[in-house]
Amino acid sequence: MMPSSFIPTRREFLKTAALSGAAAALADFSLARASAAQGESVANLGSRLELFTDHFLIERLDGVALKLHEPRPAGVAIQYDRPWEGQFCGYVTVIKDGGTYRLYYRGSPEVKGDNSNKETTCYAESRDGVNWTKPSLGLFEVQGTRENNCVLASTPPLSHNFSPFLDTRPGVPADERFKAVSGSAKSGLMAFASGDGIHWRKLQEEPVFRKGAFDSQNVAFWSEAEQSYLLYFRVFTGGTVDERVWQPKGYRTVSRAMSKDFLNWSEPQRMTFGDTPPEHLYTNATHPYFRAPHLYIAIPMRFLPGRKVLTDAQSAALGVSKGYVSDCAEAVLMSSRGGTRYDRTFMEAFIRPGTDPGNWASRAGLTALGVVPTSATEMSLYKQAHYAQPTAHLVRYTLRTDGFSSVNAPYRGGELLTKPLKFSGRELVLNFATGAAGGIRVEIQDAAGQPLPGFALADAQETIGDDVARVAAWKGGSDVSALAGKTVRLRFVMKDADLYSLRFAAKAS
Repeated sequence: MMPSSFIPTRREFLKTAALSGAAAALADFSLARASAAQGESVANLGSRLELFTDHFLIERLDGVALKLHEPRPAGVAIQYDRPWEGQFCGYVTVIKDGGTYRLYYRGSPEVKGDNSNKETTCYAESRDGVNWTKPSLGLFEVQGTRENNCVLASTPPLSHNFSPFLDTRPGVPADERFKAVSGSAKSGLMAFASGDGIHWRKLQEEPVFRKGAFDSQNVAFWSEAEQSYLLYFRVFTGGTVDERVWQPKGYRTVSRAMSKDFLNWSEPQRMTFGDTPPEHLYTNATHPYFRAPHLYIAIPMRFLPGRKVLTDAQSAALGVSKGYVSDCAEAVLMSSRGGTRYDRTFMEAFIRPGTDPGNWASRAGLTALGVVPTSATEMSLYKQAHYAQPTAHLVRYTLRTDGFSSVNAPYRGGELLTKPLKFSGRELVLNFATGAAGGIRVEIQDAAGQPLPGFALADAQETIGDDVARVAAWKGGSDVSALAGKTVRLRFVMKDADLYSLRFAAKAS
């Protein structure tokens, strides 16, 4: 008798069949699958996009594995070259607003603590997410001139970590299309709103939330999936909070709170990370993925205090500011499907410091909040470079659309079997890439693991190439609408291939 936790693949039962008879083995296979299906929840995908950033859809990987893909540097996005900007610029946010890309960041030519009157909130914009301009806004006088790109100034500590977002809540007033949070443990988090993303006002004079450390980029957004505003903010694992008094101890980590109106927030809850070791997560950069807003992507900076890489001579040559030579950092990838759990399938670096010694100084791994599309097949993210150095700047990185990670098959091949699922739609659309000798075939099974007529592996047309939206097909065509609403499993047989995402499209091509 097999243990209840063991759910065999069809291949494993076929191995049994070779030894003890195909009929008996396949009968056992069907019974095991049926029993497993009765005890498992069924994911109702509808027609939404699903990425392979976690094991949400995965029941078994046989000869294939989840693979993290490293973003590619694509050149300098912003030079911090204005007098009110400088080497301590940081906490960047990138928003795609229709045909306009908006970029916000802290201007800070020197370190004077979170309450420095010299900190500003700077703004740049772009039509393509690649080439950026810094408009002269004339809103505030900074260093003797109004010819600057500042949207907030002379309001310490609110420019230290001003973090905006585009509010997608249905029915949001036009003059509140943009919202933001900023503040410190002493001030509490203040709430802001704007109609155009440039002219900002406080929603009230009193802070909307106090129970956190906040000495980082605290982020908020409207969650379509949870029908609530969510706030992800800095706390410490060993800290205690009592209104305005925060005692930072232990690891830098993340808590979250919820709100229906952006003004009144729930009690904070500490985020969990599964069975992973504690780490300093300096930022969290959590936000809904633009193609699948039920999935929150997080690209925090993993901070390693005291892990010195640069020699004193290298630090001096680079002009690294005192106090920023003895630590290093990098970007990592996490995800969440709501609630208080982050998934950390990938513990390796997402963006390494690399060969540039300037990125081995402290805090050079700060990644901007916001992954945005920059073409039909490409998305961009942005990361600090040369923090605390005269050459500080922001670099753009690229990934293929949905390309954070994939189910990867080597040349020798392998299989992915999904958990039970239901869908709506007429076609199965894949985001995939193969080698010239590679390919992907899809079998659709019933809940018990039996191939459905017309959708068996022998019926599947091999999918070859590289496409962000290719329709899977079988001998009888691509229409799967007869299976909509039924519990099925997908079996992918792959060779030299990557599968990034899938969805069931509502309309047949």
